[in-house]
Amino acid sequence: MAVANDKSKRYDRGIRVWGAHGQEALEAARVCLLNAGPTGTEALKNLVLGGIYSFTVVDGAKVTPADLGNNFLLTADGLASSRAQVATECLKELNESVAGSYVEESPRSLMNTNPDFFRHFSLVIATQLAEADAVTIDAICRQHGVRLLLLRSYGLMGYVRPSVPEQRIVESKPDSKVDDLRLGNPWPELEAYAASIDLAGAEDVLHSHIPYAALLIKAAQQWRREHDGQLPGSYAERSAFKDLLKSWQRQIDGIPLEEENFTEAVANAHKVWAPPTVSSELRAILEDSCAAHLTQQSPNFWVLVAALKLFIEQEGQGQLPLEGSIPDMHASTQQYLQLQRIYRAKADADAAAVEAHARRLLAAAGRDPASLPSSEVKHFCKHARYLRLVRCRSLAEETDPAKCRAGALRAALSGEETAANAALYVLLRAADRFHATYQRYPGSFDSEVEEDAALLKSQANALLAECGISGTGGSAAGGVSDDLVGEMCRCAAGELHAVAAVVGAIAAQEAIKLLTGQFVPVEGALIYNAMACTTSVFAF
Repeated sequence: MAVANDKSKRYDRGIRVWGAHGQEALEAARVCLLNAGPTGTEALKNLVLGGIYSFTVVDGAKVTPADLGNNFLLTADGLASSRAQVATECLKELNESVAGSYVEESPRSLMNTNPDFFRHFSLVIATQLAEADAVTIDAICRQHGVRLLLLRSYGLMGYVRPSVPEQRIVESKPDSKVDDLRLGNPWPELEAYAASIDLAGAEDVLHSHIPYAALLIKAAQQWRREHDGQLPGSYAERSAFKDLLKSWQRQIDGIPLEEENFTEAVANAHKVWAPPTVSSELRAILEDSCAAHLTQQSPNFWVLVAALKLFIEQEGQGQLPLEGSIPDMHASTQQYLQLQRIYRAKADADAAAVEAHARRLLAAAGRDPASLPSSEVKHFCKHARYLRLVRCRSLAEETDPAKCRAGALRAALSGEETAANAALYVLLRAADRFHATYQRYPGSFDSEVEEDAALLKSQANALLAECGISGTGGSAAGGVSDDLVGEMCRCAAGELHAVAAVVGAIAAQEAIKLLTGQFVPVEGALIYNAMACTTSVFAF
């Protein structure tokens, strides 16, 4: 009990965001970091503080004076020592509950000699890898079903790129949610509850504390009776509906009393004629082939999606399972709790129907129907409206000229708000090609900066030409500007701590999304432009 209380206090701020179950997912996570530069250690630092289970640092370099100038997680007494070892020791000091280890070997060597090394990790964070090595680690992680997060800090630009074949998200936690109250189409128990309320005979105190949901249901029922079963449609009808609600307020000498529940009812009247619908994102998930063709290996997510679709078509009559929660309302405690119990009972009944479908589907797929916990079904139904699915292209596809999304790249390079960041994406890839050709990054020698700029731009134009895009004339014409080319050469692939800290913070957020299955990760490459203080996400 003491250990549990200590953890709840230590990780309190995180638990408030992703819940106890999200924290449990973090505490089970095994993370591998490739290269212990400032970008990687900044990202890993945030995960260690968040309470992951363990981490392993893979780095074959020694600590140099340059490292001490841009990496706060390396110490001066570790100069000339293993960078992986020194970083691991410093990171372990941040949270004694997290286990840490290191491998003193270059990531490239480890990838080539022991690719199975990565199979036991929950997440691999690969930092400062050139394109060819990034493609290699992506293929390894996909083979073993391991999530991958690629990071780069290159001068005044940053790069964050999740790579997961499929991220299934139940708790997407949208910025805004809609209330599913079924006010215009109540089920029998809710309808009976509203009908039981006697507005005319209620005492003044009770009259002013009737939940607005009940008022709207009664108003909708009366409106239907007087309008051939139809709800308000036109602006005039909706105004008349609100006037009907106002007419029920108590009055003194013809002046309506201020009753907050009626004010709430008028403000929420739109929920009667504009109920929430199934979003296009959810519709795409329901129609996905993974839900249509279940196998013994199908994750529970897809079994539940298939069950959800059956529920919508049958018991739900086009509607999703009820979430079961209701918003705050000006109401008496007794009235509010009574209403809340009605909604919860309906949500439980809907979840039970989905569960019955799911168990039949499991049996048909050759799996044990009892293998699906009821708690998981209820959790799924509660968040069903906001299910999301992210599928990232592999790095091999993204970098293959034959599979390049030329239209998206051309549009980004021509867009006023995205041109500079899209050009940085192109130049980062061009810099890797430069390195593969000359075994150094452009601008490594001050005396060759101008010459390297011409060579780098040539590499960028060649990359664009492979995608069928003209690279001449600057970003406005679909190419890259000379100013950005010069900046890429001026920085000489330097890893600045100020940029690394921002990239590491963004990466930690994306890592938590991947590990907890909550929130929606970026679906593509995120480019951070420190010169303009902007970010863009590209799915090329």
